[in-house]
Amino acid sequence: MVRLNLKIDILREENNYIVRLTGEIDVYTAPKLKDKLLPLTEKEGNKIKIDLANTTYLDSTGLGVFISAYKSTKQNNSNLKLIHVRDRVLRLFQVTGLHEIMNLEIDER
Repeated sequence: MVRLNLKIDILREENNYIVRLTGEIDVYTAPKLKDKLLPLTEKEGNKIKIDLANTTYLDSTGLGVFISAYKSTKQNNSNLKLIHVRDRVLRLFQVTGLHEIMNLEIDER
């Protein structure tokens, strides 16, 4: 089985962050993502955009990371938005109903 890695690029401009994810978010890569993402959500006033344009796969473990990040932003008065959410990834949010509560920007490609 070939396992793809997850590349995480974080761009910062004051309290605005863009987290660009490239690859697969699964049971192997989710812990790395959680370690990088959660600290950003814990500071009040931070605005975090997670760019999923190059995310090729997301499983329930990865979804759990986004749920944790979402809860953390609510507790810490920061903001989280998932941008460039493509069909394959969007379906998982829709099946779980998370598209109703999380801020998603759908990629129409």
